Amino acid sequence: MSADTRSSHGADEAFRRTVREWLADNLTGRFAELRGLGGSGREHEAFEERLAWNRHLAAAGWTCLGWSVEHGGRGASLSQQVIFHEEYARSGAPTKVSHIGEELLGPTLIAFGTAEQRRRFLPKIVSVEELWCQGYSEPGAGSDLASVSTSAERSGDEWVISGQKVWTSLAHVADWCFVLARTGGTGPTDAVGSRRHHGLSYLLVPMDQPGVLVRPIRQLTGTSEFNEVFFDGARTERDLVVGEVGGGWRVAMGTLGFERGVATLGQQVRFRRELEGLVEAARKCGAIEDPVIRDRLTRAWIGLDVMRSHALRTLGRQDTSGGTASVAKLLWAGWHRALGELAMDVLGASSMVARGAPAPDGGRDLDGWQRLFLFSRADTIYSGSDEIQRNIVAERILGLPREARG
Repeated sequence: MSADTRSSHGADEAFRRTVREWLADNLTGRFAELRGLGGSGREHEAFEERLAWNRHLAAAGWTCLGWSVEHGGRGASLSQQVIFHEEYARSGAPTKVSHIGEELLGPTLIAFGTAEQRRRFLPKIVSVEELWCQGYSEPGAGSDLASVSTSAERSGDEWVISGQKVWTSLAHVADWCFVLARTGGTGPTDAVGSRRHHGLSYLLVPMDQPGVLVRPIRQLTGTSEFNEVFFDGARTERDLVVGEVGGGWRVAMGTLGFERGVATLGQQVRFRRELEGLVEAARKCGAIEDPVIRDRLTRAWIGLDVMRSHALRTLGRQDTSGGTASVAKLLWAGWHRALGELAMDVLGASSMVARGAPAPDGGRDLDGWQRLFLFSRADTIYSGSDEIQRNIVAERILGLPREARG
């Protein structure tokens, strides 16, 4: 090991101790009760309290770690970002409410935005004063974003937006939405040369205005973190287009690349905690004695290690094709959905009975394993369905013929 490598390793371990100690010292008092709350299918849990925690993190300089100091971040190295996300997940700290702004929109503005856009929006993302949501999917354009039909037309110094978005996470609490809309114009040629990608623009739209209607979508779990969003003459300023007018496809793909970045290491720590909990449940109910169940638990453990190895091997790699991100999405989505199925098989017939506390609608709430099973059915659909991810790998990485599209 070279002196530089030893020095870097020592700095990383010192950083790990700092993160671990800060979390131990601050996940106390009113914040101690937030441990383990939030996350996919559970965004409704203690939202205001988690927002307060997120702002507490910001005040101590623990948001937007990978951003440069110039943009309000900490300038943390890639390895330090990995350490933070892993330690954060291990501590049981609640899922942050600002992740869409911090992990998606902020890096997009740093990469593609104007100096004025960065001055206007980045500080309030860092301080968690403004929350964001993502306006991509539509009823007729889910994973196939090139088919979006929401439109934006120029009217003086504003854009007027009309259309509908769906499956918009946290739209009901967001202050702003980044919207992919058709504005006309050709824009730069996209990576696969499809003309359907031309004429799209990436707009920043305020949510609290006439012409924006948010309608929650209630899921099988009984929660409603996803929403339909209707734009009926909603407006935003002329200069709130990120990148070129008509060149939004490239910006949108950049955002998706950030979505599957370093934070996935923290996600995997949470996955490991779920798996460890399931192994313990299998021991308690005796299912661990079933050789088939034991084999499936072992395979799940191996799959998690494969997922981590892939993430570490590809972290920070420049990949304009999107193939690396697609492989990562296929790995974690299939693994997590299978874990939900395994949980039901471990619990057996008792998994069919709602055992939680009374729910507001008069029924029974779900326990954690039931919620995991039901919500994870969507893992292979949201953030780009498996079918779309496989097409990306086939066409852009393997060079196979493009799928016929009507």
